[in-house]
Amino acid sequence: MATSVGTIPGGMATPAMTPAASSPESERDAEFQEHEKILSPEFLSVAQIIEMLREDIDGVQKKLATFLNFKKLKTCLKEAILLDYYTSGFLWAREMDFSIIQYSKFMTLLDMLLHNLRTLHMSLEDSLKWLGEVMAEIGPSQLQKNEKWNVFDIKQAKAIIDYLKISLFQHYKLYEFLFYSTREEIVIGTEQTIEVVKPSGCLFPNPLEEGISFDIYSTFIEPPATLDTEMKGSDHEQGPEESQPETSTSDTDPLAGFTIEDVKSVLGQVTDDILIGIQNEINEKLQIQEEAFNARIEKLKKA
Repeated sequence: MATSVGTIPGGMATPAMTPAASSPESERDAEFQEHEKILSPEFLSVAQIIEMLREDIDGVQKKLATFLNFKKLKTCLKEAILLDYYTSGFLWAREMDFSIIQYSKFMTLLDMLLHNLRTLHMSLEDSLKWLGEVMAEIGPSQLQKNEKWNVFDIKQAKAIIDYLKISLFQHYKLYEFLFYSTREEIVIGTEQTIEVVKPSGCLFPNPLEEGISFDIYSTFIEPPATLDTEMKGSDHEQGPEESQPETSTSDTDPLAGFTIEDVKSVLGQVTDDILIGIQNEINEKLQIQEEAFNARIEKLKKA
């Protein structure tokens, strides 16, 4: 029996029967099996899809987080973005009123696009080509002989392409950065300083909840004054004696060692210096005014 190898979108190769060695029925069965392999294995099972259809928006997000085993949503940005990607896709499919099979194929399509980007490092152009090949297989086509193979009609196929354009392809560079770029892990923490209660022999007071009145403390707990009080008493005793020299020094006259003539000579010298400075300043101003008047007189004579 002669066979030939054919490829389908996604790069999967499947044996195809040659027309010379196969009947029309076997050829249709082979084409049907080949068509069923498109977008398989399924990203979500039928049971999971039915379970999610019963939930609201928050419930769908929680179910998807459980199915995808995302446990670090509050600290891992990557998991949070992927969960938002799949949740938005599922909610959009629910607005489109898809059937269970359409849900399955659409969610698998979303996952395969990310798989091609993350694992195969597909560029935006290659992802668009791959999407076109897949939509040609699962969407409407004039070349398909069996209309039952059409998972989506023309309107749904266009809507899917428009949705992928605004959800994935428009932000393709951001998803590339998400999968290819390494980011530093920022550890966010807080340090708390807890003050432990000091032992009873320490000078610090007890906590307020264990506090007692001052009378009881001073009568029964406060230690007797020994060295500190004695030192303070000696300080008080020595205080008046030490203050006496200060008062005696403050009572002495600072001019006691000078005579009247000495004081007059010092004051005369100071006043002479001040008067000489003032006289020189007056002479300079008078000289400036005299020169100004002489200049005016010369101008008048010339005129």
